[in-house]
Amino acid sequence: MNTIDLEKLAESQKANAQVMMTLVRTAFHGMEQLSALNLAASRELFNNSASGAQQLMDIKDPAQLKSLAGSLAQPNVDKLLEYSRGLYDLSANMQREITSVMEQQYSTMAQQASGLVGKGAATPIAGDVFGAAMQQMMNASSTAFENISQMSKQMTEIVDTNVKALSAATTKAASALTPKA
Repeated sequence: MNTIDLEKLAESQKANAQVMMTLVRTAFHGMEQLSALNLAASRELFNNSASGAQQLMDIKDPAQLKSLAGSLAQPNVDKLLEYSRGLYDLSANMQREITSVMEQQYSTMAQQASGLVGKGAATPIAGDVFGAAMQQMMNASSTAFENISQMSKQMTEIVDTNVKALSAATTKAASALTPKA
């Protein structure tokens, strides 16, 4: 008859709690960074809007309006691109940190399961059938985890490519708006 090894159960619970704490710390750190990024962007938007409004009020000649509109647009586009890059960097860093924690956890779990399969195959009741079934399940699980990790990396690469393309297109559009001297 199997008995529960309380020491191993406690170790397992402690390891799971540490993983959860790491994930929660990562989430809080990401939220702090997002809040700081949003606050800085809001402050910059307010300052630019106030400055732009003051400049608009100072216009005496309608011809100045065209040149002012272009000169006000470029800094705002630059700030938008900077904000977009900041958001992308933040999300990419969080994704990497969470993936790293999950990969470590999966690796530990796979090693423990492999040890259990080895012990189970050694018992005369379980025999080779149990060991083979468990090994097949572990192989399928490993394959699924590798596929998910690969897909996550591909999605990150796609987002990176799209952010770069969007930045280039926005910069090009903004430069078309800015009057040439």
